[in-house]
Amino acid sequence: MNNTLYGGKTVEQWIDQHPLLNDMTAMREVSWFNPDTKPCAEAMAHISLGESDVRDAADRLERFRPYIALAFPETEQAGGLIESPLCRVPAMQKAMRPLLHTELPGTLLAKCDSQLPISGSIKARGGIYEVLQHAESLALEAGLLSLDDDYSRLANDECRSFFAKHSIAVGSTGNLGLSIGIMGASFGFQVSVHMSADARQWKKDLLRSKGVHVLEYESDYSLAVAQGRKQAESDPGCYFIDDENSVHLFLGYAVAARRLKKQLQDMHIIVDGDHPLFAYLPCGVGGGPGGVAFGLKLAFGDNVHCIFAEPTHSPCMLLGLFTGLHDQVSVQDFGMDNITAADGLAVGRPSGFVGKTMVHLLDGVYTVSDDNLHRLLALMEESQGIRLEPSALAGLPGMARVLNNSDYLERHGLVHTMESATHLAWCTGGSMVPEKEMNAYIAKGRELLNN
Repeated sequence: MNNTLYGGKTVEQWIDQHPLLNDMTAMREVSWFNPDTKPCAEAMAHISLGESDVRDAADRLERFRPYIALAFPETEQAGGLIESPLCRVPAMQKAMRPLLHTELPGTLLAKCDSQLPISGSIKARGGIYEVLQHAESLALEAGLLSLDDDYSRLANDECRSFFAKHSIAVGSTGNLGLSIGIMGASFGFQVSVHMSADARQWKKDLLRSKGVHVLEYESDYSLAVAQGRKQAESDPGCYFIDDENSVHLFLGYAVAARRLKKQLQDMHIIVDGDHPLFAYLPCGVGGGPGGVAFGLKLAFGDNVHCIFAEPTHSPCMLLGLFTGLHDQVSVQDFGMDNITAADGLAVGRPSGFVGKTMVHLLDGVYTVSDDNLHRLLALMEESQGIRLEPSALAGLPGMARVLNNSDYLERHGLVHTMESATHLAWCTGGSMVPEKEMNAYIAKGRELLNN
């Protein structure tokens, strides 16, 4: 029996007093809608970051486009822009109805971050951005660059030799490490990625093929992060990218919302009080979904509703928000094992920075079982021809969770807007999964659908 006190109560007391925690700790699917949301303007008034910070990040990404186009030929046609398509997925919307046991009015979209160039996941936004920010800072300070330069000059031998004297460290379940490792190695940085044992082998192999130093730990994500932080503390020339607390990562993700706004306009999709937007964001430690949600709130205010999605075995953000303890509590403390096929979301302890930033802006969190992630994966491939890794499907059940919760809809005045609502599932990764492994995911999903 665990007699440790968390927020003044034992685990048993928490569970006895809150039925939701009973279901969570039994690793059943749950939905939680935040009772502490506030109007966007009121909530934003207490956050130190704002529109100018996101605009600064967007401008930095613009400055780096010539370098990215040169260093990564797959981005040349887009002029070095790292962006993903926004797709209507009506066949998937129809295919999900029997699985989710509900009608699904409104429009379903998929934001296909699985197709982001360079590293094939949402982490290409924050991870790559923070490497760019660090490279720019070092080069400016050393006099190798000015803000008015063509940034493709950073690919020359002099700059590469300069960056080779500097190192970067990060802890990762996989996709963040890929983004940082690939981009860091392109500059010439010495990159170390500290990875948990449950990270996919192909991700480790790919990183090593780029000259990245991969360190593995027979534990979960939290230890990998701790070891990365320890490495940086012992080496003054090492820059640690902190997935749990990084403002730079957060702002890199937030830029996505500015671009999404234009994509929606190009598709003639209205977002206003009569046409609400719901965004369903797969969540690990919280940096990616937190940054995107923050950007969405800046872009659409109270007309967007952001909801995180987590695996039933790793609901760290939900646990932190529900208890109010944020990063002071882990899923393991409450007896959950943090073992999931959604390896990108296999995080036991949430980001306190993200939880505290989003506590009044986030509409809710729900959890999804691994079996349902596999079912949805197979359905997406069959209905739309879109191949995703398991964690990237976590956003798909979100519209059913919203539509089936009348209390939430009534509280937010949404009952009569659902026919005209837009539901956006952020599909976070999968294009770089080896074909053999992807085929195994699909086969497992089809088997579960047929049983």
